[in-house]
Amino acid sequence: MQSSLEGEQSYATSAPAGPSSIELSLIVPCFNEEGNVEAFYQEAVQTFEAAGVPIEIVFVDDGSHDATLARLRGVVADADGRVAVQVISFSRNFGKESAIYAGMKQAVGNNLCIIDADLQQPPALALSMFDYLRSHPDTDVVAAYQDVRNEGKFVAWLKRSFYKWFNRVTDHIEIPENMSDFRVFRRSVANALLSLPEYYRFSKGLFAWVGFHTHAVPYTPRERNSGQSTWTVRSLFKYAFSGMMAFSTWPLKVAKWIGAVVSLASFAYLLYVVIVDYLIIGTGVPGYATLVSLTLLFGGIEMIVLGVMGDYMARGYIEEKRRPLYIVRERIVSDAPAAHDERQ
Repeated sequence: MQSSLEGEQSYATSAPAGPSSIELSLIVPCFNEEGNVEAFYQEAVQTFEAAGVPIEIVFVDDGSHDATLARLRGVVADADGRVAVQVISFSRNFGKESAIYAGMKQAVGNNLCIIDADLQQPPALALSMFDYLRSHPDTDVVAAYQDVRNEGKFVAWLKRSFYKWFNRVTDHIEIPENMSDFRVFRRSVANALLSLPEYYRFSKGLFAWVGFHTHAVPYTPRERNSGQSTWTVRSLFKYAFSGMMAFSTWPLKVAKWIGAVVSLASFAYLLYVVIVDYLIIGTGVPGYATLVSLTLLFGGIEMIVLGVMGDYMARGYIEEKRRPLYIVRERIVSDAPAAHDERQ
């Protein structure tokens, strides 16, 4: 078993030197999943061993606050001589998108799979998706979408609305409704995703942007094996907003049209006050109330427009710094021979 401490620069990408003996790498982002990682490991190994598919499991501990890392150490110890396992532990919580990127970068398999640790996405379905990918050479990605959402009506409505608006305001890409990050894809797709160095990542949009032939399969999520989801309505809003900003300039266009409409409306109001009220009707020009109202109106619109522009400028500022997507505090690799076919 190998263990190391390292600061990981995330933008450099590389591919394995040659074809790997590992057919599929399971990339498993983990954040406070102490009650799930061992159960996931056991079920995944049993599923793929029974099918005779050589795999590796790449656990990415995204700065968990519980005993996730300790449980993962036990998984690596149990894996020696049986299956290839990597554990990548971040120095802090960098987010699921960074965990996915790190997992893709370190995976050595000829094909990759992104799957959650909570067992809502069953390894048996990942095997079925992999079998479809192997039997259909023209398919590059097999992506799972939820045919039934086990959540509140309000949250489900918000998600449906997001997909509709996202597809309406973005250019040249479209995300099918309820599409998840649960995917099996070829190494060529992973290399394309790794070549995109952006800091604000939105995997659903990135998969759509790089293209490739995608086959969608429905699935019904199982109940979580343990614990509670860390996704809140607030975090979902933040994630959706980030995805919208990353793939669309629509907010800037809206700000431009708001400015144009308000300018025309104010000009029309000025003509009405001067020509109709003052010259025709003979009414005195309204005083302070009108001026205060217009000042507040235009001031508010200007702040909205400046806020939208500032958000885009702030993102450009962060991107220009070229900070790494994540920093690796510790990397643990099992002693299984296949696990040493590492990507440098």
